[in-house]
Amino acid sequence: MFAPWVGAGYDFGVRVAVITMLVLGLGIPATADVYSWTDGEGVIHFTNMRPSGAKWKKVMDSEPLRGSKATAQRGSCERCDKVAATDTSPERFHRYDQFIYEASELYRIPVPLIRAVIKVESDYDPHVVSSMDCKGLMQVHPAVYVDMGTQGDVFDPRTNIMTGTRLLRWLANRVDGDLVLTIAGYHAGLGSLAKYGYTVPPYAYTRQYLKMVLDRYYQYKNEEQKHAH
Repeated sequence: MFAPWVGAGYDFGVRVAVITMLVLGLGIPATADVYSWTDGEGVIHFTNMRPSGAKWKKVMDSEPLRGSKATAQRGSCERCDKVAATDTSPERFHRYDQFIYEASELYRIPVPLIRAVIKVESDYDPHVVSSMDCKGLMQVHPAVYVDMGTQGDVFDPRTNIMTGTRLLRWLANRVDGDLVLTIAGYHAGLGSLAKYGYTVPPYAYTRQYLKMVLDRYYQYKNEEQKHAH
């Protein structure tokens, strides 16, 4: 959890009870469906286990939205990156520090989180293009480029980092600063979170992405704390 901007809280309008954990998909098949029902008090219940009883309704199959970042893959295959990461120089990990710190201060997003997203999204190579046409260090989706009001070259490191970090801030404001949901929303989109009652969608790629970013986030956070002492 990290603090949202003051006054930028978000009222979901419903109370949600998650019966079966979807986060990281531990012990859950990658192709699991999700079912829900609303009780007499208006609490929405979710489960990925096929329930009995007519009150349960299938919310959505576990396939991610077509054209979303959640359908993209890394590596070399038909659906993988159009332009893969090739920069292997150790210097790349601190080449963009100035822009990372600037974005962190402006949008109040932790530096370790920005670093983690960049590492997982592009491995610090600004030329990467995904199968979904996400571009640059933070793999900015074409729709995000427009929604965030970005101007200039999306491959420019500063422009890309500022755009990606602004999206993280926008997502964080809408999930009350929840770190896990902010990361999941960055990958799958806010719409996917909403379809599952503002829980992590049961998409295999999103669960994998979430784990990778969280691992890097805590690694960079620990390193930052060590250097501060």
